[in-house]
Amino acid sequence: MRPLCTDAVRAEASALVEDRLGWLARRGLPAPARGDIPALFRDDEHESAGLFEDDILLGCLILNRQPNLAHWGTAGAGPSLFLDHVHTLPGRSDDIVRLITLWASDHAARLGLPHVRAEAPARHDLSVDPIARFLDRLKHMGWEIRGTGQCTNGERTARLELRAEHRHGLTHLIRCTIPLPPGTDRSAS
Repeated sequence: MRPLCTDAVRAEASALVEDRLGWLARRGLPAPARGDIPALFRDDEHESAGLFEDDILLGCLILNRQPNLAHWGTAGAGPSLFLDHVHTLPGRSDDIVRLITLWASDHAARLGLPHVRAEAPARHDLSVDPIARFLDRLKHMGWEIRGTGQCTNGERTARLELRAEHRHGLTHLIRCTIPLPPGTDRSAS
């Protein structure tokens, strides 16, 4: 994982998001209802990160180390690393999501945060496909469903939580160059 620091890399992430949203729409799958999500990745105001393999962007997301999850109620209380707008290269998402899951769990632990949280669009009941299959895959990766509700833009989402956990040896799979704030690396703890 590495930060999306340059205009070129941010434009690449924006294009990946556009491709993914188009792929979801063509299949009638749930996609975020929010306006111009690709623009969020072009904007250097957000802490965006990407998973690369041989300099090919496989997935991107926006990190929020201090999320305001008041809309989650008590389920969102306490510190967490929030993964916002996670998008993967169409056709390879399961393996990419698995790697992002492993990395996020380890990264949150290094930050001294107890959880990783995220939201997934859920327009229908969680037991109905296609969201049911997607959530089942996430559960097998360690994510827990913390219910449903509206996100900050009013869209109905499934609320997801993952326990932070040091993943020793993960650097053999995923090289991370996302800087940690000074004094926060708790990898030796």
